Amino acid sequence: MKSFQLNEKTDAFISNYSLFEDDPVQQIQLQHRLDLVENFEIQKGMRVLEIGCGQGDTTVALADAVGESGFVVAIDIAHPDYGAPFTLGQATDRIKKSLLGDRVSFHLEMDLNDFELETPFDIAVLSHSSWYFKRPEDLLKYFIKLRGMVKRICFAEWDLEFTHIHQRAHFCAVSILAMYSNFVHNDGNIQNLFDKAQIQHLLEKAGFIIDKQSTVDATYLQDGQWEKGYANSIRQRFNEVPTMIQTMITSYYQLMNASNGDEQSLNSFILCAK
Repeated sequence: MKSFQLNEKTDAFISNYSLFEDDPVQQIQLQHRLDLVENFEIQKGMRVLEIGCGQGDTTVALADAVGESGFVVAIDIAHPDYGAPFTLGQATDRIKKSLLGDRVSFHLEMDLNDFELETPFDIAVLSHSSWYFKRPEDLLKYFIKLRGMVKRICFAEWDLEFTHIHQRAHFCAVSILAMYSNFVHNDGNIQNLFDKAQIQHLLEKAGFIIDKQSTVDATYLQDGQWEKGYANSIRQRFNEVPTMIQTMITSYYQLMNASNGDEQSLNSFILCAK
């Protein structure tokens, strides 16, 4: 892993909450999530509903932002045993035992469609969770339900409109993994590659009005290298797909591996709507 200098905000978080002190990988992820949440404009005392919390990368940043008077309800459809190197259960247990634990409630194996609203939420957050949705209409259904549950929605995802050649490898890798889910193995982490325009259309179709758009630097994250490595590990599985798909996949692999270790992650785009 390349050397990386944490900023003051991230250092202060780690010191204040004694989280991720010996985990440099998680520290880098944390810095990006803190930047995302800053762009969400979360205020002290807010009640936040997080959809697709995963291992709590964004959850901790949200819990910090809402302060002691706020609260975060974090849900995910995945089983507690899912995930690596830490499972969702292990990661969320660590957060619950931290100084942020009283500000967070985790609900794993929970589909938003089955979630019962107890009290209203100020904001719903979907942070790097949309590509898990198998169909666009499934994501739209979530947006429609959230329209009646929250005052505002904040959405973040990888920006497919990369601006630097070193980000091309990440773009090719996620494209390969989306095709892997659709042509080889349907339970892959990446099911759909929603771009900013598609998300904006779905939000507006659900009745939301976009009031903020921004881009957050994520080039320093390890995700581009991780996705490239995983894509290369499944190369032989594409021998099972039709010839036309194999031809396209071969081109994507050649473009992806031309980076020769110089790859950077895609940036994150943000859409906020009310």
